[in-house]
Parts: sequence; structure tokens; C-alpha cells
Amino acid sequence: MTKIGLRVDVDTFRGTAVGTPQLCELLASHDIKASFFFSVGPDNMGRHLWRLLKPAFLWKMLRTNAASLYGLDILFKGTFWPGPDIGKNLAHVITGCENAGHEIGLHAWDHHAWQAKIDSWTPEAVHKHIKLGFDRLTDVLGHPPACSAVPGWKCTGPVLEAKEQFPFKYNSDCRGEGVFMPKLNGTLLTQPQLPVSLPTYDEVLGKDNITNDNYNQFMLSQLKPDTYNVLTIHAEAEGISCNTMFNEFVKQAKDMDYEFVPLIDLIGEVSSSLPPARIVQKEFPGREGWIACRERQE
Repeated sequence: MTKIGLRVDVDTFRGTAVGTPQLCELLASHDIKASFFFSVGPDNMGRHLWRLLKPAFLWKMLRTNAASLYGLDILFKGTFWPGPDIGKNLAHVITGCENAGHEIGLHAWDHHAWQAKIDSWTPEAVHKHIKLGFDRLTDVLGHPPACSAVPGWKCTGPVLEAKEQFPFKYNSDCRGEGVFMPKLNGTLLTQPQLPVSLPTYDEVLGKDNITNDNYNQFMLSQLKPDTYNVLTIHAEAEGISCNTMFNEFVKQAKDMDYEFVPLIDLIGEVSSSLPPARIVQKEFPGREGWIACRERQE
């Protein structure tokens, strides 16, 4: 049986309040445990609307029918007034998710700020942002989160250096194949990286004739038996508007002898000596701008 590491990104207030409980219910019906990564500070996601001026982002919003997919409340959060504090208002949802047996990790303090400003932040600003999220999630859970995953795969050298100062057992900050130890400026870091290997819903919908009707068929074709598979889903999509579709995907993947597991389970299957690799920034199909990727060894 081949394992699929299941990562759930929870970016927004609505994704936490509505999508997370519905995903927990769905996963419980299949006896599946996953890794949930929560944004825990202000929900200012509506501030992404300025990016509509960029053709790549506008095209993504149009081909995914973002208003219908995410809901107008998400698209305008934090636009005309300060966004609601997710961790303060929805702590019970996050602890309920952990009590259901899922692994809980840090996604961000302010998801929008990370994506919009990471290129200009100083190392001190990066550390401050991680610490705000880390401290809030520690307060919510009653213990430190054991893992993290940056928003939008926006990971830089200062991010990797800052995370070394927190007790994360692993991070999932890039795209690529296989668990590895990140190498930065010739130095091997101490926290393993678990890259995401499979495409996400918003990256492929509306491209190459992929629709909701054939999306599951496409995703099943992307799975690789007897090797590394990590899938990212979103509480705002698979937890709400795409919930039924994702449920069918899980059924079909299980019928094909795949098993869904939290990311931590994938580390346990590799030797203590992980291969080193650099993380590089590059353009990626279906995404605007650069994202972090594991450098391929030729």
C-alpha cells in the first residue's frame, strides 16, 4: 500500500470556521489522519484584490471562479476594515482538530502579509512573523506546534534560518520530490523538508481542459505507486465547495490501494541519513511569481 502524505492548508477565518470541521468529519468517515497547517492571526486575505492588476493572478481568479469557490466574505476580508483574529476567535476549532487526532502545524500569522511582503522583509521581520504565529498557536494548543509550512511556498534563506530557532520537527516549505535536509550557503540545516509533489486544485482547474467533472480522474493519474506522494488541499476549497468531490477522490484513491497519512509518517519511513538539497526560487505552472522548489539533482 502506497502512502499519500495529506497536508491541509487553512488560510482564512472561513476556512477555519467552516472548512476545517467539515474536513474533520469527512476524514473521520474514512478513518484518515492528516496534517493541518493553520493561519492564526488576522485574516486580511481580501487585500490580495490589488493583485487583480497582474494578468497571471487575474487569470487564476477567473479560471477557478474564485468568487464562487472561496466566497465573497473571504475575498473582501481585511479590505475595508481590520481582518478578524483567527486564533483568538476560533481556538476551539483548532483544538478540536487536534483532539480528533490530526497533526497541527503553523502556516502563518498573517497569510496575506507573508505572500505580499516576504520579498522585502528583513531577517528580523521574518523571525517576528514566525514568532507571532508560533506563540499564538502554542497558546491555543497548550504546547508548541511541531511543524510548519509557509504560505504559497514562499520560502527564502532568511525563512530557513529563522525556523532553525524554533522546535519544528520538520517543515513543508517547497515543491518537489522526496524528504531531504535543506542546505543553505554550504551549511546543512537541521530540520527536514517534506516538499509537496502533487498539483493543487487552483493550479490546474481551467487548464488543459480540466474541469470539476474530470479533476479527480486527473489527480488520480498524478499519483505514483510505491514512491513519494504529498498532496495539499485547502480548507477553503476541499473543505467547503469541493467537499463532495474530494470525498469521491479519497474513495477512489483508497480503492487503488493508497493510504492517506499525516506528513510526519513519511519521515518515519526514511533512514536517519536524509539526502541534502538546496531550495531554489523558480516559476511554477499555475502559480503567479516565484515559489520555492527543491533543486533537482541532474
